[in-house]
Amino acid sequence: MKKIAIVGAGSCGTALAIALSRSRRPHRISLWVHGADVLEALRARRENSIYLPGMRVPDDVAITGALDEALENVDIVLGAMPSVHARAVYGGVVRYLQSAACAGLPDRSTAAGRSRDIIFVSATKGIETGSLKRMTEVAAEVLAPAFSESGSSPRGLRVAALSGPSFALEVARGDPTAVVIASADAGVAASVQEEFSGPTLRLYTNDDVIGTELGGAVKNVIAIAAGVCAGLGLGSNSMASLVTRGLAEMTRLAIALGGRRDTLAGLAGLGDLILTATGTLSRNRAVGVQLGQGRRLADILGGMRMVAEGVGTTAAALELGKRHGIEMPITEQMHAVLDQGREPRDAMRELMERRLKQE
Repeated sequence: MKKIAIVGAGSCGTALAIALSRSRRPHRISLWVHGADVLEALRARRENSIYLPGMRVPDDVAITGALDEALENVDIVLGAMPSVHARAVYGGVVRYLQSAACAGLPDRSTAAGRSRDIIFVSATKGIETGSLKRMTEVAAEVLAPAFSESGSSPRGLRVAALSGPSFALEVARGDPTAVVIASADAGVAASVQEEFSGPTLRLYTNDDVIGTELGGAVKNVIAIAAGVCAGLGLGSNSMASLVTRGLAEMTRLAIALGGRRDTLAGLAGLGDLILTATGTLSRNRAVGVQLGQGRRLADILGGMRMVAEGVGTTAAALELGKRHGIEMPITEQMHAVLDQGREPRDAMRELMERRLKQE
């Protein structure tokens, strides 16, 4: 029976803890919680009343506020933290792996030994500000010291990305959900697929980590734009055009960075985009709706406890596009609205009045 440590107890991490307790294979599951109020709620009522109210976390999921306790004898580490915290949290993971190795525990004789058996799965959909790295790149960079011997390059680091159309509430309550597990190592993807799949959660494997992660990140930006359309009172014509051109924008960027077109046409691209741009549970869409209705971004974010990843991803995605010579007009306009104070209606008009071109 393998142990899965879910690192992060927001709506996504909590929902995955519930879903994985229903998977075909039995597991030992631990859920690491950062916030004291969330930890208290989960321990007292087995419910994350702050991020996922109404959904009970099964008794066999171990709730802990201690990262070392969550990671003890772990086989799969599932990162479900916001992208802004990913580097720091993975830093805590690598410190644990190194300290456990130095302690001379039987199954951790060297930092590069037992650690190589662990699979690291990122469920975070974002791009790191500044470095412009995808989340598996951040994880690999931070975790590298636990897989190096005498300063040599890391070997054996097994990393995968989990993405696709999956509102946390629906995952938790057991609505049938299909997602993608992507890894350059086919064996890693297949292993996670077998461990995570169950009667309500179906995983498809993919070796295109770049396309999978960029699809999951950039669709949040397009979802904000879709919300702006709704907030402005625009109709179905506008929404269909926005989503379709948004998919083209996502695809151009992913291909430029080494991803594949078919990945963006699948669950991790088109599927996730449709969900996030049109679903009422979408936080990114909700931000866009309120922007379209005239609310200030600071006021919107001030009233949110959960993270809308698209807000931070927009500038990073635009910079990635510029570095690779990729035109991203929707992302550019959302950057102007979010970070430069442009009026949403002016941004929509700017998109319509761009230079005419062939599709």
